[in-house]
Amino acid sequence: MNSSVSERFPIFRLAALTLAAFFLHGYHLGVDDGEIYIPAAKKLISPALYPYATEFFLSHGHLSLFAPILAWTAKLTHLPADWTILAWYVISLFGMIAASWLLVSACFQAQRARWCSVMMLAAVLTMPAANTALLLMDPYMTARSFSTPLTIFALAAMIERRYVRAGVAVLLTAAFHPQMAVYLVFLACILLLAERIRNQSGQTASSLAAMSLLPGGFRLASASGAYREALFSRDYFFLYNWSWYHWLGMLGPLAFLAWFAKGHLRGTRPGFARLSFVMIPFGLLSLAAGAVLSSSPRFEMFVRLQPLRAFHLITIVFILLLGGVIGEYAARKRLWVVPAIVLPLAAGIFFVDHETYPHSPQIEWPSSTSANAWMNTLLWIRQNTPQDAVFAVDSRYFADAGVDDHGFRSISERAALADYYKDGGVVSLFPALADEWKQMSNATYGLNRFQTQDFVTLRDKYPAVTWTVVHGSAPEGLNCPYQQQGYAVCRLPLRPGDRS
Repeated sequence: MNSSVSERFPIFRLAALTLAAFFLHGYHLGVDDGEIYIPAAKKLISPALYPYATEFFLSHGHLSLFAPILAWTAKLTHLPADWTILAWYVISLFGMIAASWLLVSACFQAQRARWCSVMMLAAVLTMPAANTALLLMDPYMTARSFSTPLTIFALAAMIERRYVRAGVAVLLTAAFHPQMAVYLVFLACILLLAERIRNQSGQTASSLAAMSLLPGGFRLASASGAYREALFSRDYFFLYNWSWYHWLGMLGPLAFLAWFAKGHLRGTRPGFARLSFVMIPFGLLSLAAGAVLSSSPRFEMFVRLQPLRAFHLITIVFILLLGGVIGEYAARKRLWVVPAIVLPLAAGIFFVDHETYPHSPQIEWPSSTSANAWMNTLLWIRQNTPQDAVFAVDSRYFADAGVDDHGFRSISERAALADYYKDGGVVSLFPALADEWKQMSNATYGLNRFQTQDFVTLRDKYPAVTWTVVHGSAPEGLNCPYQQQGYAVCRLPLRPGDRS
């Protein structure tokens, strides 16, 4: 029997490591991409929410089980939505660490190697993966919180040739995050191709045939108009924008993995060499695809495929394998080596995490108030404005000091006109929304400096908008029931025929 199966799964120690990672990296509700995913779940829980501009988060939501799973859990347990989201975040964090344990168990014989590997990953979970705009694991809840652990679980099953288990994991990954599942399927094809070549078996074309299929809306043409602006606001989509240190973060792991694949290192299992080897063509082909898509304006409509996101998985695998090698060689007779490596890494990441959200607590527990002024304003809006209220917010509010990337919709649970940054990311993947996004974000650009007449003009253009939140002094002539900590929440002027 495979010893990785016969050995007990250390569930309690992995749970303890999960709690350590939770307190190390913290938790933040509705920040960054959470602004895209959380509103979809909350609307399923309370359909009356978000009566306007739902296309900017449901475009993603319709493609994922993320929102239905959170909504079903909240209804089943009768937990408030924010507590449900936090609970699932902790579960997904445990899933990530547990899946990593299964993967390194297929690669290393010694317990010390496995623990060094998983502890190193736990220490750096929130580090960026090259220049992909992805963290290894987000300190907030999104569809990737499900898809990343499932991807690692699928990879562990593939390495151990448990293909039924791997297939189920791939399908679940696709159900939560179709885009991330594409990279996993591509990797699986490479792994199967390598196996067939090793077994001198041809006929591999059928396993790659599915990779030729692309969703609709792609054509050989340069991007134009509002969509071009949204696309090029994501400079990391284009390989020519990557700096030397981004290249180092991309090619460095591949170099180590090439050494691992050829090194016949002590204490490793066959899965170690297989995993190391398959990451090399996976990375090089992704790099080649990224270079091709960046080479000509004719390919701009394909750039949103983001082949360089493959380095998210490559970086995770690299850290796990490097940690195991360190544990096998450096920590064999020196028990102090593992904490000597892990603790400084954890301290460095803790500092970076704090600086990423400098105006927010390390762990943002669900509450009716917050120490963060922007969050406090959004929580007041949630508790004191109608559920069908539609807000106008400065479209560049994500760049304001003190916001700490907290999304308006996800925290306030109120509808809003499109913002420039996060909704622009949605537009980069769904071009049909580009013109609407551009018009809305232009209409609220500079809103924090609007005068009364500017709000009248805005209301005339968007009659559904009834409220606004201003970072600064309350505008003269508006009824602003909330004025605290540098923010004002105000009703917009009534239009002729409106009821008071």
